[in-house]
Order: sequence, then structure tokens, then C-alpha cells
Amino acid sequence: MKKITVNDSFQQGYEYYLVEMEGQNFDSEFNPELTPSDMLELGVFGGKYLNDCQNEFPKTWFLNAKLSNSKKDINLNFFKVDASLPLKIWNDKGWIYSDDPRGWFQWYCRYYRGRRLELEDKRQIKRWKAFRRHIGAIKKYCEPGDLNCRKKQRQALLHWAYDSLSI
Repeated sequence: MKKITVNDSFQQGYEYYLVEMEGQNFDSEFNPELTPSDMLELGVFGGKYLNDCQNEFPKTWFLNAKLSNSKKDINLNFFKVDASLPLKIWNDKGWIYSDDPRGWFQWYCRYYRGRRLELEDKRQIKRWKAFRRHIGAIKKYCEPGDLNCRKKQRQALLHWAYDSLSI
């Protein structure tokens, strides 16, 4: 069991433990198609995610990541569209868990690394499963492989670790 201490602009002195091996022993209902590294390399969140907390995660995740050093840049997103809501809206809707103030992707990164929080893991996996509904819309309204069809939904699916490039 490895202890991680976080000191970044969102959290100071936050600690958690890695109790599983990285990328292993996921809940049976949680089968993400993309790793955090895959997502960062494809281009998500306008390049403005994890910028000030890279020390918490493996350096290899950032080798080919599309990151912005200044402001969100939707041109860094794979589909070149904005598919994100501001963090303020996530907070207002109660979607943010206090241990993961950056939202779902931060939870996923920490879960992928091996952190487990039983109740929060169940909540986030339920949210992840619910997001799958967007795959149905793409399959219904788009020709297979037409990456220009429903680009915003496809980008949003990338944000939730679904490989929308294969639909």
C-alpha cells in the first residue's frame, strides 16, 4: 500500500492510499475503454486538466498529452469542440465529491492508479454507466466511422473514457 500526498492549487495535504495495482482489479461493472493516458493523448478538456498536479500521476501519462499552459484551448480536443461544462456548474449541481474537487476525471485517474473509496466508487461508476446513453445516439444518427457526425457527443464520450472513435 502506497501513500500519496497531494499539494496543488485545489488540495493541500490531501492523502490517499493506492490499495490496488495500477489499471487492475476494477469493479466488474466498470470497463473504461480508454486509460487516463489515452485520454490525455487524444485531447480532452481543452488541455486544461491536471496541469498543476502532474506530480501526483505517472510521468508517462503526460509524454504525449495535449496540454495547454495558459487557458482552455478546444483545438487541443480530439474533435476540436467544447464538450465540457464549467466546474462551477458541476459544483452547483452537487456532482463534485470533496476528495476529488476537479471532478470525474480526477476520480478516474486516482481509481485507475489504485485508490478505492467504496461509496464514491459506486457513485462514479453509476454516473459513468449512465453516460453510455450517448453511444446509442451516435449509433442511431451516424454512419459507422463518420467522425464528423455528433462531434460534441463524441468528445464528451472521450471525457468519460469511452472510445467514440470506434463507433
